Amino acid sequence: MHVLITTPFHPAYVSAERIKKAKNLELLLTAGIGSDHIDLPAAAAAGLTVAEVTGSNTVSVAEDELMRILILLRNFLPGYQQVVQGEWDVAGIAHRAYDLEGKTVGTVGAGRIGRLLLQRLKPFNCNLLYHDRLQINPELEKEIGAKFEEDLDAMLPKCDVIVINTPLTEKTRGMFNKEKIAKMKKGVIIVNNARGGIMDTQAVADACSSGHIAGYGGDVWFPQPAPKDHPWRYMPNHAMTPHISGTTIDAQLRYAAGVKGMLDRYFKGEDFPAENYIVKEGELASQYK
Repeated sequence: MHVLITTPFHPAYVSAERIKKAKNLELLLTAGIGSDHIDLPAAAAAGLTVAEVTGSNTVSVAEDELMRILILLRNFLPGYQQVVQGEWDVAGIAHRAYDLEGKTVGTVGAGRIGRLLLQRLKPFNCNLLYHDRLQINPELEKEIGAKFEEDLDAMLPKCDVIVINTPLTEKTRGMFNKEKIAKMKKGVIIVNNARGGIMDTQAVADACSSGHIAGYGGDVWFPQPAPKDHPWRYMPNHAMTPHISGTTIDAQLRYAAGVKGMLDRYFKGEDFPAENYIVKEGELASQYK
């Protein structure tokens, strides 16, 4: 086998052990975005190329994030459950329901998805903040109306809603632990469609149980698939699903076309678009360093 095509975390993690056994492997293609299910240092050391379909599900994930923000702020899920269970208690829903307008929303990471989310949020008249290693182009920043926050710890207590849009790397693994969560405003809403491993699993569950986190939503877990006893399945006020935000039919068409395009280039001996490379000639892309 010379080429292996996977989606994030499916059908399996591409571990160093598996890479070592694949003597003829040359190319690892991710049908989607996010290649941290691959042991990237091991791939680099083995001289493999790793590439993904950059931008293929950006719209899908950003729309899903906005949906989850609204679901959690408006306390939608308990209302739905009332209907299913034959109940009717408006006050039982309304006491935890809020408008999005006027809230401060911060994104941790302002790459393609983070920027698009900020653009989607602008019509809601929110106060928009973002933290990233790089500042957005000043003209776009002004157009969106978002403010750059260089210090993450200074941004967190300002936010009513925090959205995680940063890749999983050794620097971000477990970033949001008990101490980081304690810096957030009591009653914060968190949406994470990035990677489950960025969060301390038990710290999130404990903060949801105590009420420090008023609602947590997303589609990413650690590990994936999530075991049946995963604490996020049972914590209060969550809006969790399987890993579905980037797998709309529209997104699947985009990353199928992207994979086909890269395979065509591979068989012709041509380079891929530069932004698609995650590992090339032993070097990791900057976001994974």
